[in-house]
Formats: sequence, structure tokens, C-alpha cells
Amino acid sequence: MKKIVLLISVAAIALFSSSTVSAQGKYGPDSTECIKYLSYYTEYYKQKNYDSALPNWRKAYKYCPPTARYSLLSDGTTLIRNLIQKNANNPVYKKELVDSLMTIYDQRVQYWPKYAVSSLNNKALDMYNYVKDEPQKLYEVLTNVVETAKEKTRPNIFLFQLNTAVDLYKNGQLDPESVINVYEKGIEYLGKMTAKNDVEQRSIDKTVEDVESLFITSQVASCDNLLALFGPRVEAAPDDLALAKNVVRMMGMTEGCTDNELFLKAVTTTYNQEPSHTSAYYLYKLYAGRADMENALKYMDEAVNYPESDNATDASYLYELAAFCFKNGNNAKALSSAQKAVELDETLAGKAYMLMGTIWGSVVCPGNEIEQRAKYWVAVDYMNKAKAADESLAEDASNYIRQYAAYYPQTAEAFMYDVTDGQSYTVSCGGMRATTTVRTQK
Repeated sequence: MKKIVLLISVAAIALFSSSTVSAQGKYGPDSTECIKYLSYYTEYYKQKNYDSALPNWRKAYKYCPPTARYSLLSDGTTLIRNLIQKNANNPVYKKELVDSLMTIYDQRVQYWPKYAVSSLNNKALDMYNYVKDEPQKLYEVLTNVVETAKEKTRPNIFLFQLNTAVDLYKNGQLDPESVINVYEKGIEYLGKMTAKNDVEQRSIDKTVEDVESLFITSQVASCDNLLALFGPRVEAAPDDLALAKNVVRMMGMTEGCTDNELFLKAVTTTYNQEPSHTSAYYLYKLYAGRADMENALKYMDEAVNYPESDNATDASYLYELAAFCFKNGNNAKALSSAQKAVELDETLAGKAYMLMGTIWGSVVCPGNEIEQRAKYWVAVDYMNKAKAADESLAEDASNYIRQYAAYYPQTAEAFMYDVTDGQSYTVSCGGMRATTTVRTQK
């Protein structure tokens, strides 16, 4: 096989030699050597015989200008990567090889701008694979790639960049503002990407989720950090919609950071300039945080009634509203909101039914002994529904059932009020109404 390869190479050189003079500009002053070693290494490379291709490629790299052929550089990255893997246990030599690999990428970007974005993306991925033990160097390269390629950056590189920034922050090598800026830019560029198909779109969406999850769990964006960073920006540009939306998003997902004047300003700007279910929802959160029932209900009703919000979103909103109303003593609104949430999204049924059972179990009902205790029958009904809808809630629901059942009336006591086990009974209490079944303690 080697003889055949060499014969092919020699024949190729003979063909090239006749045009050496005219090709000298492309192949450089040592065009004969350049063409010869290009031919040699290419034959081995096509056979994936990288060990034999490498020394010939090195010669071609020596004699040929970077503009001779794009494959000289692209093939070179493959050969160097192969060599890095073989020398993974030799850190000194590996570092030298990685430096060489990065140099080739830089040449690809400089001399072949048509392929610059692809080269930058590959450079970033190789840096992340090979230089994790040098986070500062890795961060600088990833940031340079993102700043250059912008929305043409591969999605996972944004995640790698943020992960590296968070590590540097935890080690005291990067300030919170820099990490927040990395997150902001990443989300911005991911939002500008145009997917070619559904698979790409799912990949982008998943990356957005991962970036947001990493940012939240990193705890870089404390409320104090966000206030210090965005306060002056909003003060300088109070009508900047893009800035306001960003503030709303970031403060909205930071625990305990919605009850402040900066959030109010940003949400109001967003709502006034671009009314939507999202901006109405954030106004709800703002007023809910201040226990302002009237305004909270107003804006949540708007959020649910916007046509662009889907059933799952509306159901989530309504369940949140139900919990808020229950916490603030509006049991009737809490119950109706939880019921609507179940109607819109059955996946919420388990926790919604448990909340409804808790509402009934805690309400104070007037009247005689049976009228006061009948609420517990309804509460147990909902706890049983919660168990049936979501097995993970079974233990908690059973505990509630035992607690409520302890307050059932005695059989004799129920008989005194002309009610018996198994009888249908309608409970009306606190603006709520339900039909249940009589149960007594034997």
C-alpha cells in the first residue's frame, strides 16, 4: 500500500511541477516542496493514517503559506487533536500542542475569513476540552469567541463561558457584574439565533434553560448585586424597554427581589410600552409581594386573559394566585382559582386538590356542631383526589386525612342532627359550596 501511495504522490508531483512557476504565488517561494508535501500528507490523511500524515503535514506547513489551501489548516487541527489525545498524560508536551492548535485556529480566522465563524466555534470547543485547568485563559478565549461570533456562536459555548465565569467568581477572580454581563449577552445572542429546523430550535431552547438554571444556582445575582448594577442604568434611561425587560427578568427570578422601587419602575415601563401576559404577571407579583389584594387580582386577571398565553401558563398563574389568596384570607377566590387551574392543566391537579383540601380544612364555619365540622368531609374528599392525581403527594395527603378525620362528629351526635353515614350533604361556608358525604367516628 505504501508503494502505491508513493507512486500516486510522485505522479501528482510530476503533474504539479509543470505549473510550478504559475502557482508560485499561491504555494509560496518553496512551491515545489509545498506541493510535494501537500500531496504526501493528503494521501495518508485520506486513509486516516494520521501517524504517517503528521510528519508530511509538518513539512507542508513549513513550506506552504497559510493561504495555499484551507485544508492544510483544517486538516492540521485534526492531526494535532489526535496527537493531544495520545499525549494526554504528558502535561508539558500537551500544553505545547494545545498552544499550536490555537495558533492554527487563529490562522484559519485570519487567512480564511469565509470560515472564521466555524473556526472560532471549533477553537472554543477545543479550548473547553483541553484547557479547563486554566480557567482565566479559557474564559478570555471563550469571551473573545462570543464577542466576535455573537449569535452565530454555537449554543453550548454560551453555557461553557458562563460556567467558567462562575468558577472564576467563586475563586474571587471575577466580579459579579462581569458574570451578570456574560449571562445577559448569552441570553441576548441565544434569543437572536435562527434555527434551521425543530431539532436546532430544541437545542437552543434547552441551552437557554441550562444557562438560566446555572445562573440562578450560582447565586451570583443576589438582589443587592442587581440593585447596584441596574439601579444607575435605569435611572439614566428610565424609558429603555430592552433594559427594563432585562431587569424584570433577572430580578423576577431572584428570590426576594421583586418588592423594591427598581423592580416597580422596570415592570411599569415594560407594561406601559409592551403590554403582555408576562408584564401583567410581573405587576401581579409586585403587588402580591406588598399584599395589595386589589391590584394583585387586577393584574393577574389581565395576565390570564391575554390571548397569547397558553393553558399551561394560565394554569400556573392561577395556582400561584390561589396560594396567594389563601395566604391572605380570601378563601373563596383561592378555591375558584385552584379549580380553574385544574381545568386548564391536569398536571397541576395533585397539588391544586391538596391546596383546595387545605383551604376547606382551615376555614371557620358557623352553625351547629355538624355545620361547623362538615368542612372536614370536603377537605378529606380533596385530599383523596390529590392522592389519586399525584402519587408523590400520597404521604402528605394521608397525614392531612388522619388529622381531619379526628374531627368527624360522633355517630350519636350526628344522629341528633338527623344525619347518618353515607348521606349526601351540602356544605356552604365562607363563600364556598360543596356537596360531600357524611362520615362519623364509630
